[in-house]
Amino acid sequence: MRAVNVMEMRMIERNAIDAGITEADLMESAGQALGHAIARCFPSPGSVIGYLGKGHNAGDTLIALRILRNHYGWTIHLRPAFPCDQCAPLTISSWRALGNGQATLSNGEIPTRNPLILLDGLLGIGTTGPLREPLVSLAREMADLRNHHGASIASIDLPSGVDPDTGEIHLHAVVADHTFTVAAPKVGLLTARAASATGAISMVPVAALPCPSHGETELICPQACAFGKSPRPFDFHKGNAGRVAIFAGSTRYAGAAILTALGAIRGGAGLVTLHAPSGACDAIAPRLPPEAMLVPCNDPKLLLETNADALVIGPGLGIPNNSFQHSLRILLETATCPTVIDADALNFLASTNPPLTLHPHHLLTPHPGEFARLAPDLSHLNRESAARAFAERHPATLLLKGCRTLIARHGSPLRVNSTGTPEMSNGGQGDLLAGLLGALLASGLSTFDAASLGAWLCGRAAEIHCSKHGGPCTATDTANSLGLARRDWQQGNR
Repeated sequence: MRAVNVMEMRMIERNAIDAGITEADLMESAGQALGHAIARCFPSPGSVIGYLGKGHNAGDTLIALRILRNHYGWTIHLRPAFPCDQCAPLTISSWRALGNGQATLSNGEIPTRNPLILLDGLLGIGTTGPLREPLVSLAREMADLRNHHGASIASIDLPSGVDPDTGEIHLHAVVADHTFTVAAPKVGLLTARAASATGAISMVPVAALPCPSHGETELICPQACAFGKSPRPFDFHKGNAGRVAIFAGSTRYAGAAILTALGAIRGGAGLVTLHAPSGACDAIAPRLPPEAMLVPCNDPKLLLETNADALVIGPGLGIPNNSFQHSLRILLETATCPTVIDADALNFLASTNPPLTLHPHHLLTPHPGEFARLAPDLSHLNRESAARAFAERHPATLLLKGCRTLIARHGSPLRVNSTGTPEMSNGGQGDLLAGLLGALLASGLSTFDAASLGAWLCGRAAEIHCSKHGGPCTATDTANSLGLARRDWQQGNR
C-alpha cells in the first residue's frame, strides 16, 4: 500500500468530506477499524490504558477503547492529559460515548489484569516537534510501564513525537512496540530512522479514506497485496508445488544448510534437494528434515543439470577454493531459473573480477554488512536511498535485510516490510528466509513478490511465536509458525 505524506493524507480526508462523509463518521469508522485491528494483534483480553491528548487522535483512541471493551472483553482505563472539556469537540463526543464503563487512573496506578496494553493517543499527524508537558510526563509513564512492568505500547496512527513525513524521532517521543497506521502508511514511519520508535506496523484500512494505489514507497501488507493468496486446487500434487535445489553448507556451517532446507519445506515446495559439499554431508545428514533429499556435490555447476524451478545458492558455504569459485561463477551466470543469491554467494559476488552480470531472475538477500561489500560506494546513503540506487544499476531484485526489510527492483516502488520483532535477533533467520524464498519462487511468484511475501511471512511467524511463547524466537521457532503466518496473509489478519 502506497505511503503518503501529511499533505496527501489531508487531501484524502478532504476528498471524503467533499463527497458528503462527515468528520464524525470518519472518526467513528477509523476508531472502529482500529479497535478490531488491535484486538487481532492482541487476542488475549486484559487491561488497556488509553493515553489521551486533546485532538482527533485521542478521539480515534477512545472509539477503539469502546470496541475493545464491548466486543472483546478488555478492561479499559483512561490517562488523559487534559480535562474532557478542553478537548476537540469530536473527541469530547467520543469520550462521552464511552459512558461510565471505564476508570480514569491516577499517577502511578497500575491495572492488575494482564496483559497490559498502552494506547498512545497523545498526538496525531497534525503536530510536529518535541513533546511538551503535560504530554512529556505521560510519555515517560508509558515508558516506565513498558520497561519495568511488562506493558506493550500500541501507537495510534504514529508514535507521538515521531515526524510522519521525515521519520525524525523528537525528544521525549513515545517508543512503541506496534504502530497502527490509519487509512494509509505515513512515509516517515517506513524509514529506518523511525524504526526504533514505531516497532511493527499494521495497516488499518478505512473504506471512506481510499489510499492511492501507486507511489515511490509502499508498505507490504496483506490488505493491499493480492499475490500469494490463492488456495491450492484440491487436486494439487508435489509436482505442481515446485522443485527447489539448494547449494549450501560446509563442515563448519552445517546448520545453515539445514535451516535453508527447512525454509523451503515450510514454504511449500513440492521437492527440496540439498546439494552440499561431500565433506559436510556427515554433519548435515543426521539433522536434515526427512522431507529433503541430500546429494553430495563438490561442483556447483552440476546444479545446471537438475530440473529445478528455483535455486538457492550460498548459505553456509564458507570460503571456496579457486576451482570451486570458477564453477560457482558458471552456475550463477548460466542458470536461467529464479535464483536466490545469499550469504557466502553474496560475498563471492562482491569479490568477482570481472564483476558477474546480474539478471532479472536473480534475487539478492544481503544483510547490511554484505550489502556494504556489494556496493561500498553507496555506504554514505541512507538505507532507502542505497537500495533504490542499487536497483537502478542492476536488473536483479534486492532484499535488504534489517529491522525494516526493504525490497527494491528497477522501475518499481520501494517496498517496506511491516512485520518482525527484535526477538528474531539470532543466527539462522536469514538461512530460513533464503529457503522460503526458494519455495515461493518455485511456486511461480516473481522475484519482487516472492521477496515481499517471504519477508512478511518470516516477520509475522516470529510475531506469532512470541505472542504465544514469549522470546527469544529462534529460526526453528519462526519455521514452526510459518503456516499460521501464511493463513494471516491469505485472510488479511494483521
